Amino acid sequence: MAFQMPFRFADKSTPPSMDSRARQSKMMEYDQPLVWVTLLLMLLGMVMVYSASISLPDSPKFANYVRWQNTYFLQRQAMFIAVSLLAGLFVFRIRICDLQKAAPYLFIGTLVLLVLVLIPGLGVVVNGGRRWLSLKVINVQPSELMKVVAVLYAADYTVRKQEYMHKLTKGFMPMAAAVGFVGLLLLLEPDLGAFGVIVCIAMGILFLGGINAIWFGGIGAVLVVIFGSIIALSKFRRERYFAYLNPWEEDNALNKAYQLTHSLIAFGRGEIFGVGLGGSVEKLHYLPEAHTDFLLAVIGEELGLAGVLVVIAMFYWLIKRAFDIGRQAIAIDQTFAGLTAKGIGIWIGVQTFINMGVNLGLLPTKGLTLPLMSYGGTGVVINCIGLAILLRIDYENRVLMRGGRL
Repeated sequence: MAFQMPFRFADKSTPPSMDSRARQSKMMEYDQPLVWVTLLLMLLGMVMVYSASISLPDSPKFANYVRWQNTYFLQRQAMFIAVSLLAGLFVFRIRICDLQKAAPYLFIGTLVLLVLVLIPGLGVVVNGGRRWLSLKVINVQPSELMKVVAVLYAADYTVRKQEYMHKLTKGFMPMAAAVGFVGLLLLLEPDLGAFGVIVCIAMGILFLGGINAIWFGGIGAVLVVIFGSIIALSKFRRERYFAYLNPWEEDNALNKAYQLTHSLIAFGRGEIFGVGLGGSVEKLHYLPEAHTDFLLAVIGEELGLAGVLVVIAMFYWLIKRAFDIGRQAIAIDQTFAGLTAKGIGIWIGVQTFINMGVNLGLLPTKGLTLPLMSYGGTGVVINCIGLAILLRIDYENRVLMRGGRL
């Protein structure tokens, strides 16, 4: 009996194993709030794309290929979201270490696509820009793919060159040359907005990776000069910039600042709670590209300040969560994963800020979509792939914190 009592006591109560199961049950397998916020943004975007595009079949510009009348853009956006979710599920199953190994090859492959875009007959010209490759069913935009590839490549480069981060020639210059070549290809399309986002991604990851602060400040000043020169030397960009400074001047309001003035009118009509879903007047052929670049203006008109603040709050949470996941990865010595997560946060944050700034008149007009929400196949798919990588990083963090193996 003396030997049986302890054994029987341990068998009935087993407090250590119960505590272990309790601790494990408190940690989910993946970040459910991140998934729900992403889905809510995409679904709200789909509703607003439908509202913003419902009158487009009446326009001669779209009459030639709008086959399903008022629901054409809704059906295509729903198809894009379905493809995006499938692509996200596929990417989620790829280990982060495998993505790190593939990063240089993905970068080279995307460079090839950017070159192919510039070849007449292969690149598709839309609204004066040669930015797409036609796959018959859908046009692919390599500059969107370069954004997520730039995150992976910059994070991999920073990890590989960690001991040279304080040196200009071995640490910064090779990365600057790579980004400069990408910028040259993008400016030939032209796509200054995508170039700006990619520069911010690369510079942000290098800064987080420990680049010399003096070099970083100097390089930042040089970039300001470069972008200023690009604007000053281009008559079209220069006129657009001056129109942005004074959009209500009659000539500007009817020409270069036409989109901006009608975007501001849309926000003004929306006031606090909006005119109601579907009630926008500006989308009735007054505001160009209302379903893509200026979707936020339609949200502001129909849902008001309240709707815009909800969208801003969801994006803020999403970006903050990306940095939290990155910080956790670095804390458990997963440096590449941590820099990638923060790079995704920089990418989504910068593009969202530019799009919202353009819609609100805080920045000059630039053709960048609102991530996850604006109409477009490549953009939504690439956004979902980026967030799937973020979810994978969080998943691997949770596995490692439990003491598991990847």
